[in-house]
Amino acid sequence: MSAVLAIITTMRVSGRQKSIAFFITLGACLVAVAVALNISWILLNWRQVALLIFGIPFFIAIIAGLVLNTIFLVREIRRNEQHDSFINAVTHELKTPIASIRLYLETLQSREVDPAKRQEFYNIMLSDSNRLLYTVEQVLKAGQVGQRKRSTNRQVVNLAELTKAAVDTACKQHHLAEGSIAYSEKFFNGNDAAVLGDPDELRAAVTNLLDNAVKYSDKQMQIAVTVLTDVDNHVTVRVSDKGIGIPKAQLKNIFKRFYRVPGRMMSRIKGTGLGLFIVYSVIKKTGGKVFAESEGEGKGSTFTIKLPGIQQ
Repeated sequence: MSAVLAIITTMRVSGRQKSIAFFITLGACLVAVAVALNISWILLNWRQVALLIFGIPFFIAIIAGLVLNTIFLVREIRRNEQHDSFINAVTHELKTPIASIRLYLETLQSREVDPAKRQEFYNIMLSDSNRLLYTVEQVLKAGQVGQRKRSTNRQVVNLAELTKAAVDTACKQHHLAEGSIAYSEKFFNGNDAAVLGDPDELRAAVTNLLDNAVKYSDKQMQIAVTVLTDVDNHVTVRVSDKGIGIPKAQLKNIFKRFYRVPGRMMSRIKGTGLGLFIVYSVIKKTGGKVFAESEGEGKGSTFTIKLPGIQQ
């Protein structure tokens, strides 16, 4: 089954690449034909200066239209490709836990199971239910943060306390060993990490960064979380890991909706491509910045949130 899916995926990717190549080639040919016709017209009618003067702007407009049309078509193809990847990822993230829960329920219904095994089944089903709920919440949250005019519950939030609680929750949910996530605080002149924002959205942003750090840490579960305040009254949350890293060429794209970094290492880890988009949207709406740093694949990554602090 997996081999069939791999072949289908390869065929779809190949088809999209051919479509992109076709439109690029078509655009280049049209531009070349237009240039050739215009040069021929100039050579044949070089004495008609007035027509030449009027013809040049129209020629430029035609070329610009062809180029813009080609760019638009290529972007649409790539956007459709991202949508298809998102639908496939969400379908997998929804179908897998549902199938697992159904299997264990059918097992419990069809035969007697000893109490210890029954409790193990319950724990697995609860874990699958949490995974299913997390996927649904990610999709809903992405839709909510994408609404620019949506009113938010803005209030004073202690980002240090929120981040520390998120770290504790991540350790419990992912069953991490003690010390897997190292938390620290560094406050300038005793300033606390107070910011103005929606606590639910800020919690979702920090939680997504922590979940990504855990998910992409592979076998090296060494995550460092630091909350800082500086002389300019900015509050910074930094999440670093020693995981699989990010190619430098992809750092500017990872915050786009549905975007997932291509590559063999990345493809092994399932996801919807919404987590970092949610982080970016929340932090931008709150008036801050978020950026990523990495030395490349296999060298870990660092995500930094920077928000304007407030004086209390």
